[in-house]
Amino acid sequence: MPAIRRAFADLSHGQIHYAICGDTAAPPILLLHQTPRSWMEYREVLPLLGQRFCAIAMDTPGFGDSAPLPGSASIERWAAVAVELLDALSIARAHVLGHHTGGVIALEIAASFPSRVASLVLSSTPFTGEAFRRARRERPPIDAVELRADGSHLAALWQRRQSFYPTGRPELLEAFVRDALKVSGDVEGGHRAVASYRMEDRIGRVTQPTLLVRASGDPFASPHVPELQAHLPQARVADIDGGMVPLPDQLPQAFARAVLAFLEAQP
Repeated sequence: MPAIRRAFADLSHGQIHYAICGDTAAPPILLLHQTPRSWMEYREVLPLLGQRFCAIAMDTPGFGDSAPLPGSASIERWAAVAVELLDALSIARAHVLGHHTGGVIALEIAASFPSRVASLVLSSTPFTGEAFRRARRERPPIDAVELRADGSHLAALWQRRQSFYPTGRPELLEAFVRDALKVSGDVEGGHRAVASYRMEDRIGRVTQPTLLVRASGDPFASPHVPELQAHLPQARVADIDGGMVPLPDQLPQAFARAVLAFLEAQP
């Protein structure tokens, strides 16, 4: 397996951390993580993709080891930073893959910077239309917990996600908690950025070949696939049975197989 290398890029707002795996002369694929994770969501996927592609997983600003953006975060601003990272790495065009929040960012990159995106992989990505935004406004915070002197907030953070993670895989929840604790500022910032994004105004600009990865056990994202298909007639669907919210690090082999099958069919 190719080795993972980690580095920082100096961008206009500060440093962005990323992990890269594979031959830099191979076709590039940029991977974008969910909230509040980091590149570590793809730690098992990178070597699998890196055998045939130059796989790059970045930490979104304010997550992992990347510097936060000044002011309020947004999907549009995060998409612009991702393209700035491609510029810093001298990558003119890349396949772009995103999971959950990362999928929303990936879609915005394809809509705003179409010449930079060879193809698009939207994994467990919601359609953030008016119904989605209304539902989010009516729901309590997803990951925010009150800091407590006895540390019980750490267990509360774990328990918030436990029912959406596979049983018998505590290491996946531990990875989530580690990343959540590293977030700069408000852990809900990423969820709010998704909840305010008007995807219905942007998705019509996406013309790139697209793969929709559907995890059967993800109650938040899998119901959105038909709506995404209605707006993306060029999209194919890859179903991954048993997949849940942490799909890339839960089932990395199945995830990578679906992505590679799609990428290798592209011209």
